[in-house]
Amino acid sequence: MIRLLLLFTLVLSFSAGATISESHGYAQFGVLKYPASFTHFDWVNPEAPKGGTLRMMAFGTFDTLNPYTFKGSSPISTPNFLQYGVNELNEPLMIGTGQYDPSGDEPTSSYGLIAQTVEYSEDRSWVVFNLRPQARFHDGKPITAYDVAFSYRLLLKEGHPQYRTALQEVQRVDILGRHRIRFVFKRAGNPLLILRLGELPVLPQHYWKDRDFKATTFEPPVGSGPYRITKVQPGRQLVFERVKDWWGKDLAVNRGKYNFDRVNVEFYRDSDVAFEAFKAGEFDIYIEHQAKNWSNGYNFPAIARGDVIKAQIPHKIPTQTQGLFMNSRRGTFSDVKVREALGLMFNFEWTNRALFSDAYTRSASYYPNSEFSATGLPSGHEWLMLSPWRDQLPPNLFTQPFSVSKTEGGDIPRETLRKALGLFAEAGWKLSDQRLLNRNGQPLRFEILLVNPNLERILQPYIEDLSRLGIDARLRTVDRAQYKQRLDQFDFDMILMTLNQSLSPGLEQWQYFHSSQAGIKGSKNYAGVSSPVVDSLLNQLLAAQSRDEQIAAARALDRVLLWQQYCIPNWYLDYHRLAYRNRFAQVTTPTYTLGLRAWWLKPSEKTQ
Repeated sequence: MIRLLLLFTLVLSFSAGATISESHGYAQFGVLKYPASFTHFDWVNPEAPKGGTLRMMAFGTFDTLNPYTFKGSSPISTPNFLQYGVNELNEPLMIGTGQYDPSGDEPTSSYGLIAQTVEYSEDRSWVVFNLRPQARFHDGKPITAYDVAFSYRLLLKEGHPQYRTALQEVQRVDILGRHRIRFVFKRAGNPLLILRLGELPVLPQHYWKDRDFKATTFEPPVGSGPYRITKVQPGRQLVFERVKDWWGKDLAVNRGKYNFDRVNVEFYRDSDVAFEAFKAGEFDIYIEHQAKNWSNGYNFPAIARGDVIKAQIPHKIPTQTQGLFMNSRRGTFSDVKVREALGLMFNFEWTNRALFSDAYTRSASYYPNSEFSATGLPSGHEWLMLSPWRDQLPPNLFTQPFSVSKTEGGDIPRETLRKALGLFAEAGWKLSDQRLLNRNGQPLRFEILLVNPNLERILQPYIEDLSRLGIDARLRTVDRAQYKQRLDQFDFDMILMTLNQSLSPGLEQWQYFHSSQAGIKGSKNYAGVSSPVVDSLLNQLLAAQSRDEQIAAARALDRVLLWQQYCIPNWYLDYHRLAYRNRFAQVTTPTYTLGLRAWWLKPSEKTQ
């Protein structure tokens, strides 16, 4: 009766004719793949045996276990950490397309986790989450609507800037009951916002209310997930243990997952050392990032014996945006002609042949390996989005497809060099006495800031090619702490950066490219993009009411960013490179995630 009264009150508080939906999940577009009666995802074994130990590695280090703040580097900030299905994050309301625990086989849907059901209006102007009464934090305290509201306010006020991006469109939060909470939006018509709100972490109010949320800490915070941290060696090791009485273990979204009793994580700062440790049997799974090593490094005895499996697994995940990003806040890179000229000098074909064994495909998009890539000429809905901005866009954007420079695998062609010099000349840079000088006689000089020393051998040929045009470019590699600090302050000329891309792009694009983020320290708008055209396209991307509209807006955004030359696109893979000990079993690898969280130990293996 109380629930009916609450729902009646909710209906009265909004327009009388509005349609209200309530469901076990939420589809941004279309319909959910799995019905309310589903028992498990298709790619898991619901009867997978529990037990054993997974030994894994992580690149880099950590100086805090709080992943939600601006200060410090947490374990999840290290590459691929979230792939393994263990982390220091708190459970979100729902799981689907986010990084925490993707459903794996749908691009724009989520399912209830802490939230049992979700209610929303037809115009997407508000959403209500109904929480599971059995949801608990690890200390036994129940998860309530008060914790959700507290998390919202804490992350908005003191969390990393990325959370403010997701939360800025919320007008208010209403606690409708102990297990019922409503978010009201500043504007209707944003179906993506519900998806992303459902994926925000729910933090324990009783734990954080009297603690300094912004401080770094090696004390494992109280969590709510399938694992808890039981051992910490600062910067070097974490041990996770499965929570045997975890409240979520029998939910359909969790059946068949989180099968290891214990997960040991060793942190390695050097990839060569890590690989040698893997060969020696120190850990179980190695996600390979180096093409040269994938081609030449896997001839050790354990491979020949079949003790280690080497696998290339195709996927349809929009790959990361990887490129050399130029800081347009700096005078050197403020001119699009300079940025274009620098892009012409990147010899991918030679790099791919000589250093990568021809393993990679050149990126010509911010959204490689996805339907969001701009190809050909703008047409249809994409053209309609771009045409009002014709006077602010390069004319060629409408008349020719965007293309990256190409070589035959040898030296950069003379015509490419001449074109680059011509662009530099138009921007006020002239070649004089083997140096490229501006009108004041100052040389073109800049630094590429790196954190991974393995990238030096890859970028050194680019440095040498630039020197042919009289450009004094240098590589500078710093430690992770200094690197993060300089990125947060935008204290760099050029960086080799990867931007994570989701299955349903929207809010993260705002942080990457919206003008409001260009001056916010710690934001991910590394290039300093500040464009009314980009802002308008981002608004249209967020407001998309169908998958087709979303694709059109993403392609328009991609096209504009490419023609503005903010980065020099690098390369991508459309498959996972994975090596693992032959002691694991799995059903299959889903389309949109690696799915390691659903692996289990073979029955023939003794529990460690």
